[in-house]
Amino acid sequence: MVPRYYNLPSLTALTAFEASARHLSFKLAASELGMRSGEISRQIKAIEDDLGVPLFVRRGTDLMLTRAGQDIYSVLASSLLKASDVVRAIKRDRSQHGASNDAFTST
Repeated sequence: MVPRYYNLPSLTALTAFEASARHLSFKLAASELGMRSGEISRQIKAIEDDLGVPLFVRRGTDLMLTRAGQDIYSVLASSLLKASDVVRAIKRDRSQHGASNDAFTST
């Protein structure tokens, strides 16, 4: 098995965290992502266990981001927004000009 190129949790866990942090709610994140609240909670716990620090302070049903949570959220939100902008531009260009077969080789 090839090791992961980036030392990151799964994309599923990261998107679960990002939505939870944005909404400050596991329930709203679950609804947005089509998951159950328990699955969101397990994804967050997996990240917290991997990092060894909590990402949220839980007070009953209220959530607040810890400093580590704020740090990760700001980078994730920015990166996902940029990715979303690129996807939107590609779709717009495709609809205006048709599909492109330009080749690209990654380095």
